[in-house]
Order: sequence, then C-alpha cells, then structure tokens
Amino acid sequence: MKPYSDSFKILVSIASYGTNNDHYLQQLIDEYSKMPYQVDVIVLSNISKELGENVEVVVGLPSKNPWSLPFAHKKIFVERADRYDLFIYSEDDTLITQRNIEAFLQATDVLKSDEIAGFLRTEQAPDGTIYYSTIHNHYHWDPKSVCQRGNDIFAFFTNEHGACYILTKDQLVQSINSGGFDVKPHEGRYDMLVSAATDPYTQCGFRKLICLTRLEDFTCKHLTNKYIGRTGLEKSQFEVQIKALLDIAIIDLPVPEPVPVESKLPGTYWTKSYYETCRNDLISFVPKGTQKLLSLGCGWGQTEAALLNHAIKVSAVPLDIVIGKLAETKGIRVIHETLDAAPNVLQNEEFDVLLISNILHLVKQPEVLLSQYYKLIKNNGSVIVSCQNFNHMGVLIRSSLGHSNFRSLDNYQKSGIHRTSFEVVRNWLRAAEFSVENVEYVIEGRWKHYDKYTMGLLKFLWASEFIISAKKSIS
Repeated sequence: MKPYSDSFKILVSIASYGTNNDHYLQQLIDEYSKMPYQVDVIVLSNISKELGENVEVVVGLPSKNPWSLPFAHKKIFVERADRYDLFIYSEDDTLITQRNIEAFLQATDVLKSDEIAGFLRTEQAPDGTIYYSTIHNHYHWDPKSVCQRGNDIFAFFTNEHGACYILTKDQLVQSINSGGFDVKPHEGRYDMLVSAATDPYTQCGFRKLICLTRLEDFTCKHLTNKYIGRTGLEKSQFEVQIKALLDIAIIDLPVPEPVPVESKLPGTYWTKSYYETCRNDLISFVPKGTQKLLSLGCGWGQTEAALLNHAIKVSAVPLDIVIGKLAETKGIRVIHETLDAAPNVLQNEEFDVLLISNILHLVKQPEVLLSQYYKLIKNNGSVIVSCQNFNHMGVLIRSSLGHSNFRSLDNYQKSGIHRTSFEVVRNWLRAAEFSVENVEYVIEGRWKHYDKYTMGLLKFLWASEFIISAKKSIS
C-alpha cells in the first residue's frame, strides 16, 4: 500500500485529558499538518480546547471513569470506517511521524492478514541517552516469535501497549467484525487507559509484531520523558537483545522454552520481573565461603552480578535466551537451556548454593524441579528460595471478596499459579530432601506499620514474599 499526497486520507484521533500535555498535543498536530496526505485530526477531551479550525474537538467521557476517555475514539472510527485509508490513535504525548506511517504501510504489504506492525516508545534523557520505556518489569521478547516477512525480521514483544496504533481500512473493518473493537470501556490484561490502545491485539485477533531490522522506523518518541529513572531499558542494553533476536533468525539458533513469568489470571499480579533490582536480602543468605552458585530463572542479572563481586563463580539458567545475553554482558556464565534440560548439561558439576528467585509459584511441578537440581548441590550445600506469599492479608481479603484477579488461585491449571506459603514451599523442599534452616518475611510499605503494631508476631500476614534457606542433607 502506497500513500499518495493527493488522495490518501488519514483519520487521526488523539486522547488529551486536561491541559497538562497541551504543548505536546500541539507538537502532534503540527506534525500531522506537515504531512503530504489528507489528514483529519480529532482530539478527544474532557474539556473544550481551542486548537484551530482544522482540528475537530470531541468533548465527553464514555463513562464516569476519567481513564475511559481513550475509548471515545472507537465509535468515531466505526462511524467513519469507509471514509479513510488509514486510522491512527494515540495519546497526546506520543509522536507519530511520516516515517512511521510509511514504514507501517510497507510492513503491511509483507505481513500476514492477522499480523500488524507495531511501535515501541523511546525517551531521551538530558544527557542524550535513549531509553525504551516500553521495556520493563515482566514484559519481554518472545524468542519463539522471531520470523522473516519479506526482507525484514519481526518479533513479538509481550507489552502490546505503545500508547498508539495504526490500522488500515481493511484492518479496522476486520477489527470491527471481530466484535472486540466497538466495546464499552473495560480493563483486563491492561488497565482501562491502556486497554483502549491494545484492543486490536488483545480482542480482535491481530498479533502486534515489531520490525527488528528497521527498528528506528517503528519507534515513536514519548515526548514527556517522564519514565526516565523509573522504568525503561537503556539503548545499549536494548541493542544486545535485538542482536540476540536477529541471531535466532540469521544463525538459526535453537530456542529453549522460556521460563513462565506470568499467570493465566487478568492483570499483572505475581509476575516474575525480567529486570529485578539487586536482591541484597537474598545475597545475605549466601553462606560465607561459597565458591560456586547456580541461579535459576535469571533475568538481566543484577543480583548475580553482585555475587560476582563476592568472588563467587556464578552460573545461571536464564528466563529465556534473549535476556540471558544481557546477563552474559555482566560476566555471568549463562546456560542457554530449559530448566528441565540444564541439569543434564551440568551433571558433572557441583554447586555450593542453588538460588531460585520468585519462580517456583509459576513452574508446573516445583517438587520435581527441586529434585532435578538436588544432585547438583554439594553435600551440606544450600538452596535459597524467594517466593510470593499468598497468605498476605491483602490476598486473603480480596480472595474472600471474589476479586477477579484472585479467583482460581487454588487451581494451577486455571490460574497458572501455585498458592505458595511458607508451609507449602517447606513441604516441596522436604519432598526433594532439603531441610529448612531459616525463613525471613519480606514486608514492604504500609504493611510495616501493621507488623510493628503486632510486635512482629504476625509477619506471615503482612509479608509480600518470604525467603527460605535450606540445606542438602549429607548422603
């Protein structure tokens, strides 16, 4: 599909709540006004705005929730589906350029009918450093999704939110016909604000793919730069991941099955972060004199890198082959195998410590996993496990009230989660012939006050997670 300046028509809908981002909004409008297409811009707002005679302002919220504002574009797109060639939705601080549009159209020509070219967002720090704000927490590249379309390589990134999307007329009609586009404001995998921009992927049968070989063409600026220092991945580290993905396609690398990091429940509760900060509390459990340590479910390797500074030889089985490459840049020896296959690869080695951070509640058979690694630990060696605490008072209350994110917690097949507590994990360890020596409850935020008021006697109710250390009995 090729745009022509004299006939190609684009409808742009921009969500702009209040006035804080009005100067960014004007940048977006100016950008569209310079494009050599017929571009109609509609701004959705909760208040009236004077944006010039060429900009249509639609005032009103689809529901009482202020976060429902972005959903107002759905009805407009449906009503005008036959009048435009291209449809663009964005938040008022996300800049889409002519370069982005033309790259999207080129990609559309080679992608399958159920695939849509998507965009990542970047921010720029005062020193000029670029950060990919889309990349944080449990969101990650799916190494098994790498594919070639035409002359380019694409892959799926699990964070489908980019605060914008583009649809051709055919894609919009397909979305509408799916029944998942023209819907009331809602939330599920994402909150209400984000759901409006991700429904084409989560509800309409499309898969969002990112073009790796022309990444700059599929990157949008997040003008506020508000996430710098809070979230996001610095460009040089991001490029390590891109190289790993391209190697999968070009060199035809084997792709081990990734470690599960999400449940099957709505929302993002109880996920395993790919970008955990250094866990000094876990490091404090590592016995003095430890020489060799094996980490299971390693992300980008902050904790493991800190252990290297303690003169410990660290090996790690990563969450997946892509994040493992980032851990390798920190000097960590990475075993690019599945959790099940790694014990066979390491069968001739022994480790003083096995470290398992926040994945046992997500793997299918925790007892089996622990037993598989038992033989790799020296006699009198240690296993250190951190786990989510489902005996937390907040979880107990929400479960009793029937909150959707807390249903089916007792059924792994439905939830993808084991309801871990100290007692549950202790029994898993005992079944694998480890004897528990110590437990520490991790209490955060306002729950520290409750712990103080109960004189530390009810830590298991206030802790978000717990850490257990156990010993391998001498055989």
